[in-house]
Parts: sequence; structure tokens; C-alpha cells
Amino acid sequence: MQRSDVTRDDGTWVGLSLEVQDRHRPELSVLTAGPRLLVSQLSRPVLLAVVEEPLRGVDFWRADGYRSFVPPLRADAGRALSGRPDGWAHRFARHLGDSPGSPLHDGRWLLSCESPLQRGRHAATSHAEHWSSMLVEGHPGGYVDWFFHSVSWEILPLGPMPGPGDSRVKAYRKQAREGTLPPVLLWWVSGLDCHLILDGHARLAAAIAESVEPPLLQLHRTVPRDDLAARVDDAVGAYEYELARHAELRAVHGPTVPDGAATAGPRLGRRLQDLKTVEQPTWAWPLPGGEGEWRRIAREVTAGTGRPRTRPRT
Repeated sequence: MQRSDVTRDDGTWVGLSLEVQDRHRPELSVLTAGPRLLVSQLSRPVLLAVVEEPLRGVDFWRADGYRSFVPPLRADAGRALSGRPDGWAHRFARHLGDSPGSPLHDGRWLLSCESPLQRGRHAATSHAEHWSSMLVEGHPGGYVDWFFHSVSWEILPLGPMPGPGDSRVKAYRKQAREGTLPPVLLWWVSGLDCHLILDGHARLAAAIAESVEPPLLQLHRTVPRDDLAARVDDAVGAYEYELARHAELRAVHGPTVPDGAATAGPRLGRRLQDLKTVEQPTWAWPLPGGEGEWRRIAREVTAGTGRPRTRPRT
């Protein structure tokens, strides 16, 4: 796996680009059978989901199969990397590339410290209120409401969120107060239209308990290399077309017409920057056995739970 830092024109660090090769099928993957989804890790069912037509939300059921591939993070690491999202990104990237149970597969990915989740908080809303509202409720079953949370992108834990009295949360609350809390690692999954917590359930709970903004690192697919060159050519072509159009206008109306560079140049810069960071849809693979297999897994996972109302529809 090749890693390279992504920065803005002013040098501000945005994220870490990951170029993955020879990893055709990830060990944490999304499988599909019509409107039914299965998130599976190392052949263990993690999350069952059914997209509600007409695209209003997702019924889900956690299968208690998820295991984080990130080893426990020590407090001294939090202090050493405090304020260093780039350092944390490189550390998490090693685990993403080397540990079993990771969602990485062939293509380009971005591990970014910038997330749309951080832009939605109203000034009058506390961090605790905001981040609590971003959490999808319900365990083991629940509902991701696309209508109510349109374009606000919720967070779906892959296990039950620990309470403020949990021993891990208590330890992280001290780090949250000190400003040394390690980032919460999220994975954007387009088929669910929300973020899954890959690592950091207790850290997010600690940030909410202390009402501080949790540091985040968001993982998502970005433009593949074989498509990147074509998109760059399109952006440059649009820039050149705009300059040529202004040149024709100047030839007719004189030098009072601007040459177009003042508007076309920044637009080109924004498009090229977006190509480094823009989210691409999550890859999914057909579930062997289709809907019949999905229903079999759903019956097996939900058997004996006594929670039929929150069970994903079969």
C-alpha cells in the first residue's frame, strides 16, 4: 500500500491518500442481495440491513460479529500524537493495511480529518447534544432515517455504545479533558448513507460525556487512478474553453472584457483539489445465494432474541 499526504495550496493537511493494490476482496465488506445488505467481517455477519422503498431509510440489525482491527491505544500515544491528525492517520493506515478485518480493497482511499459531521453543529447546541443526535439509536436493531436526517449523515456504531461509567470511557474522559483523545475512526458506507465506527466507540462516548468535539478520521473511497487522469483532463479542458470564450469576447468588445482567468483559475483549482478528496460510492459484492441466503442468515442471527419488531424485514 502506498501512502501520500494530501494538503491544500496553503499547506494545510487534509488527509492521507492510500493506494491499495492486490487486495481484490476485503475482509470487511458489504454484500448485496437486491435491497438487502450484509456487512461481513472474516465471514462473520456484522450488520444486516434492508433499504426501505422508495429510499426513505434502512432497517438494520447488528449481529455482534464486529471486532476492531486496531489494537488498544495507550494514553502515552495520545499525548505523543496530540494535535497530530496526520500522525494518527499514518498509524491507523498501518493497521488498515496489515491487520485482518479491514475494509480496504484495490483502489484509492482517503483517510481524512475533515468530515461533514463536523459542519452541522449549531452554535447554540452543545457538543454533547450534537454528537448524541448524530448517533443512530437502537441495539441490536434500529432504523437509519434518510428522510429525517437528509444530508446530515449519521453515525452507526457497529456495537452497543458504552455508557459514561464504563471503565474504558472513564479513562478516555480524562484524555478528552486534556485534549489528547485519539481520533474516532469512521468508514463512510454509501449504501447505508451513514458512517460506521471502525474503532473508537468508547472514545466517542467519552467525548459526548465531556461535551467536547471528538477528533475524527474518516475513511472513504476516492477517485480511482485510472479515472483520475481523465477527470483532470476534463477540468483543464473546461478551464481552457473558458479562457478561449473570454478571448473571443475581448476580440469583439475590447479589453474592458476580463480575460476570464480570475474566475476560471480558482474554479480549476477547486476542481483539482476535489479530485483528491471527493467521496466515491462504496463497493459492494453480490451475496452468494442471494436473498435466500440473506434470509437464512437473518433468521440465524435474530433467533431467540425476542425482538421481532426491530428485526430486519425478510
